[in-house]
Amino acid sequence: MEKISKETIEQGLKVLRQPKDSKLLTHLNSCVHCGLCAESCIYYRTMPEAKFIPATKVDLVASIYRRYCTFTGRTMPKLVGARDLNDETIEEMVDLLYGACTMCGRCNTHCSIGVDISYIVRMGRAMLANMGMVPETLQKTVNAALETGNNMAISDTDFVETLEWLEEDLQFEVNDDDAHIPLNQKGKTMLYTLNPREPKFFPLSISAMAKVFYAAGESWTISTKMYDVTNYAYYSGHLDESKVIVQRLYDEMENLDAKNCVLAECGHGSRAFRWEGPNYIEKKFPFEVFTSIELMAQYIRDGRIKLDPSKNPDKVTLHDPCNLVRSGGILNEQRFILNSCVMDFVEMNPHGDDNLCCGGGGGQLAMSEYNERRMKISKLKADQIKATGAKVLVAPCHNCVDQLTQINVYFKLGVQIKTVAEIVADAIVLENSENKE
Repeated sequence: MEKISKETIEQGLKVLRQPKDSKLLTHLNSCVHCGLCAESCIYYRTMPEAKFIPATKVDLVASIYRRYCTFTGRTMPKLVGARDLNDETIEEMVDLLYGACTMCGRCNTHCSIGVDISYIVRMGRAMLANMGMVPETLQKTVNAALETGNNMAISDTDFVETLEWLEEDLQFEVNDDDAHIPLNQKGKTMLYTLNPREPKFFPLSISAMAKVFYAAGESWTISTKMYDVTNYAYYSGHLDESKVIVQRLYDEMENLDAKNCVLAECGHGSRAFRWEGPNYIEKKFPFEVFTSIELMAQYIRDGRIKLDPSKNPDKVTLHDPCNLVRSGGILNEQRFILNSCVMDFVEMNPHGDDNLCCGGGGGQLAMSEYNERRMKISKLKADQIKATGAKVLVAPCHNCVDQLTQINVYFKLGVQIKTVAEIVADAIVLENSENKE
């Protein structure tokens, strides 16, 4: 690492010196070092070293705050454990805040006094982002989204061609030439977003949701200009870049005059746009935003889609994405859906708010330099899956699906991994199904 200039360091300190509210300072000064967060962390449980304890990450950021933002830290730094923001400290921050944290928030729920540890990690990442210290592999993913409109840098031609053959496949499956995947249509009830990994690697997810929309008789469209539900700048900590990505989807909602924005199965994408987005762009959304999980559950409740659970006879288990469940509170909808469309649903242990992170969050999948560490911590999730005896693993998040796919191969679990939309599509019974299926 090249020697850090004073000007660069000042950019990092701006995050600590100019908070817009008191949340960061409150949580930085609240940790009592009780250690209860240690066993909640998949890094510490896998590699029981003090540096992997979540409280250590809190103290790392807090020590810099004390050094530059308190009188005692400026005058007697050793007395209060204040640290200089120098090359050594920055290198440690990059390794621990990017390379040893998925920002899953499990430590938050186990904290004895409610310190928002994952928020502090995000702000530590924001400091590093301001200094240009985001790991190159993660920043490339953000750059792709900023430069091309999607994080996989898929061209418009490739995207449209993919949707066209998926539309043909949909028409064949439902035996209806009027079944469409509508593009760029104005005034629709739903604008549906995608994770770019779907058209690139998991097109069946798009087909599944298109079949759900068809069965429900929904008024919907996809934008070819801005369809990316992800926002990896949320992971990098670069707040200005996060804002740009949110603003683009906001503008496309207005451009297409859509009434509702439906977020595909993506945990961090849902959080970054639905819950963080209004804060990034500093204005309230004039449209409704909800996840495809909530929408499918509503379709079932309203009788807009009919399901036959016998079409999914194998034992099914569920992975709870951290941003969707622990941080977003969407806990019961996916369970209602699975209980409506599978014969045998079994929970992991633990599950729900206390479920273990799969290990792919926090940008870990994008940062190849931490692959070995990522796969090491994933053994905990592999053991969870194996213990259920399930043949099918459902995860309502493509980031999780990607990580779980690698876990499945690496640990030879032999399970089939699906999104919730795929499970629902498999169970759908169409009208005059004997002629349409």
